[in-house]
Amino acid sequence: MSEVPPSLRNGEKDPCFEELTYYAGLQRTAELNAEYHHHAFYDSKIVSFLGFKRKPVPENVEIAQTVSERQEVEPTKYSSNEKNTSLTDISPHQSLSENPLEEILSADNIERDKINARRALRSATWVSVFYLITTDILGPSSAPYAISRLGFGPGIALYLVLGGVAVYTGFLLYYMFLGLDSLHFPVKSYGDLCLQLLCNVAVIILGNGQGLSQIINPDTVKLCFSVVVLVWALAGMIVGQIRTLKNFGWLANFAIWLNLFVCFATMGIVAHSSPNWSAAKQAGLEIGPIITRARELYPFYTQLQGVMNIVYAYGGAMLFCEFMAEMKRPMDFWKGMILAQIVISCIYMMFGTFVYAYQGQYVVNPANQGVNPYGWQTALNVINLVSALIAAGLYGNVGIKVLYETIIRPLTSAPELSTRMGKLLWIPIVIVYWGVAYIIAMAIPQFSSLTSLVGAICILQFSYTFPPIMYVGYIMQKDALDADHPYDAATGKPNRVDSWRNWSRWTRAYSRHWMLNTFNILLTLAALATAILGIYASIKSLIDAFAQNGATTSFSCTPPV
Repeated sequence: MSEVPPSLRNGEKDPCFEELTYYAGLQRTAELNAEYHHHAFYDSKIVSFLGFKRKPVPENVEIAQTVSERQEVEPTKYSSNEKNTSLTDISPHQSLSENPLEEILSADNIERDKINARRALRSATWVSVFYLITTDILGPSSAPYAISRLGFGPGIALYLVLGGVAVYTGFLLYYMFLGLDSLHFPVKSYGDLCLQLLCNVAVIILGNGQGLSQIINPDTVKLCFSVVVLVWALAGMIVGQIRTLKNFGWLANFAIWLNLFVCFATMGIVAHSSPNWSAAKQAGLEIGPIITRARELYPFYTQLQGVMNIVYAYGGAMLFCEFMAEMKRPMDFWKGMILAQIVISCIYMMFGTFVYAYQGQYVVNPANQGVNPYGWQTALNVINLVSALIAAGLYGNVGIKVLYETIIRPLTSAPELSTRMGKLLWIPIVIVYWGVAYIIAMAIPQFSSLTSLVGAICILQFSYTFPPIMYVGYIMQKDALDADHPYDAATGKPNRVDSWRNWSRWTRAYSRHWMLNTFNILLTLAALATAILGIYASIKSLIDAFAQNGATTSFSCTPPV
């Protein structure tokens, strides 16, 4: 076997699909070994991307694996094709130096250093991932508004359906990660996530600005709304100077409990008080009896805006690859994902229906800003500002890194962020990033409309459109290998019997899982159609919102609530 993957040895930028799946298979086999998990080569002094501690480096590690443990998951299903060298050829009683995965690392010191560094970043468990996914996705403050646009029946149904589809697309990302990721060719990120993360930061800045404007008493302090929002952009610029995410681990868990406290406190308050009448008047609503319906009678575009708020609520798939990339056993990712999605969906439906039942058409988005007692409104706003700033810091940190690595570095000779010059460049990049987010927030100061617009343009694509069509491409390439000759790991050259220029390869690739491929293509088209409708509804809603008398306009001094 070659000491270093052929494509790396030859300096090739794009390894072939066979090579990716081959080394991914070796990686999954190594991860299946019980002793590999307990005695992984983790340096306790290195802090991971997610902030988890390391296990010390053991000496003379022996790989041992029982027959029952080997039968938990069939390793051969991760090989590039059935004719390739079986991954079960790795003896469970071989020493580490005899393991093919380790032989690859033995001779090349530079490559070994890279592999050890990547190993050091893989320590998270599925329980840790559960907390991270919950922190990433959980945002129930828009749930009452979404249900108020749709009604109890369609609202609950769509939360269930879209939550289920989000789990399905999460599994697609999970299977692609397992089939392609290895220490030599790590899958680090979903792709170019900068636009989505930037818009998420803009939504959070606007929401925090609304909250701060409610806290400030207008009778004693006269402060322009644009300046109030700018305060949070400046706060983000300060928080964003944290280059690593090692301190965001416990902060993320803390943010979950803050979110839950705001939810339950809001539920308790709305059950014993009237809606926020001043916010209702600001939204152009007349004061009257509270009305709830099983199915609301709003225009189609208004209901679509509610749907886009639900889509926004399930946004988070763009960070799944980052989470899996830090797991010592990525095959367990599905446990954390399913548990997190169940908890999140239950919270959304419980909180959304409860608040809507008590406030009806007077629901404010975000919901905690619709409580009436000023004291409680202020307290919840303060707590929500803290949790939102943590979320904005997380999104901004990841977004800036992706922007830097995928756009700035390839187009310029910019250094790595770990260097002294890279650390200095981080400061102005953070300021520019948050400045652009502030401009977006103030250009569209309508929280619900901005949320639905971001959901339609960005989140819907990353959560519902891209995963199924990406999986079609992945599974077709994998199925096309069935008739090929075994992959030669020594040369790294694919031994294909035909090429993608031949109809036979396309037929073979599509036909084996034709029902699944067809379903995923239809799901992609449905998601695209929904996105187009969502963009239309969001723009129409923005036009109507700006047309109202007294409505907050771009860079205005008048707050929306």
